[in-house]
Amino acid sequence: MASLNRPRAKIAHVYRGTFMHSTQDTTLEIIEDALLGVDTVGKIAFIGKGSEQDKLSQTFRFSSSNVTQLKQHEFFMPGMVDTHIHAPQYSYTGTAMDLPLLQWLNTYTFPVESRFKDLKFAHRVYTEVVKRTLKNGTTTACYFATIHTDASLLLGKIANDFGQRAFVGKVCMDRNKSDYKETTQECQKETCRFIAELLNKKYPLVKPVVTPRFAPSCTGDLLGQLGAIARKNNLHIQSHISENVDEVKLVKELFPESKSYTDVYHKYNLLTDKTVMAHGCHLTDEELTLFSETGASLSHCPNSNISLCSGLLNVRNVLKHKVKLGLGTDVAGGYSASMLDAVRRTLDTSKVLTIQNPKHQALTFDEVFRLATLGGSQALFLDDQTGNFEVGKDFDALRVNVAPPGGPIDLILCDKPKIQLEKFLNLGDDRNIVEVFVAGRKVVPFMEPAAE
Repeated sequence: MASLNRPRAKIAHVYRGTFMHSTQDTTLEIIEDALLGVDTVGKIAFIGKGSEQDKLSQTFRFSSSNVTQLKQHEFFMPGMVDTHIHAPQYSYTGTAMDLPLLQWLNTYTFPVESRFKDLKFAHRVYTEVVKRTLKNGTTTACYFATIHTDASLLLGKIANDFGQRAFVGKVCMDRNKSDYKETTQECQKETCRFIAELLNKKYPLVKPVVTPRFAPSCTGDLLGQLGAIARKNNLHIQSHISENVDEVKLVKELFPESKSYTDVYHKYNLLTDKTVMAHGCHLTDEELTLFSETGASLSHCPNSNISLCSGLLNVRNVLKHKVKLGLGTDVAGGYSASMLDAVRRTLDTSKVLTIQNPKHQALTFDEVFRLATLGGSQALFLDDQTGNFEVGKDFDALRVNVAPPGGPIDLILCDKPKIQLEKFLNLGDDRNIVEVFVAGRKVVPFMEPAAE
């Protein structure tokens, strides 16, 4: 239990029941009959024993009559962190699974993303993806948008209006066979405009992220400019790396002077402790060492890796190299916008690797639970703000009911909390997620944003 100090802000909410989260030292910590207080600025003020409610109420000055008691089969867990999702691609999610990556981009992705110069269309898609991910427990999302600055700013506004914690990236690409691209100068100018205008909004939970699409669609000149922009503004960076074998070969052809795909990004100052790179299926041990040395992170997107036949990421090997790792849905390469699906596909991938090599140690569900919560916050350099239920962090949380009426889970036995969590991760869906909180604010069930 954390030390109990008198809070700087008043207590706004107090919850009593079971809390499950991960810590630096444990993949799963279960705290039964706990009392957790959230202050008026949305931070966790205390967590203590339910049996000490009277003492805590005096120390933190809250009324015991205002304590919210969780119901039977309910628990709190941290909100899930989607470290890689393409918001515009939500419009065709669940389709277009018949081609490998490079052909898939040209056939489906680039034509659809070109439509986002239409702000009405963008508003419709971005509203739906933010609502869908929140309903499914994604309290933090790291979004790719498109090359269109105004539509990317609109995504930031929608995430803010619905209360989601988000990074939003205006996509940069100055090299493409189709017309879906900008000149190097346009990329630089519009990226700076996007960053300035989004920061000027002063959204408390929505920030810009520098977003070169991936090395094959960017010239070295552009990559260098984006590295400089990120450094100047102390911003996060996101891109893709080593997703597909043909992509890796293409990078070698386009950047023959670089020792590896990772070296391309490193050369242009795009590997920092605020960088998250998606996929990494085909990274060498030498490249993983460079990730560890720079503090850069990987986003594991198993649904996409399987759906596009890209490859299988060996998470054990990534963690062995002490590389920060979170999970991503990678909509629409991944066909599900739910982080619960990312959890399941992560477990599946790990077991496939064990089938291929019995010496490989498959991941456990509690290890993957950690990746979906605290691991994601570490990958996005947010673990000082969110990721678990430590005092001083923002209250980003899911109130889960394992057995709601008409839900997907049948509880036959009186299962212990750990079993209930495992059932939820393997069988649950949005029907089990009763409430979603971001920075102490209840964002699900929805209160529709007011019209301007």
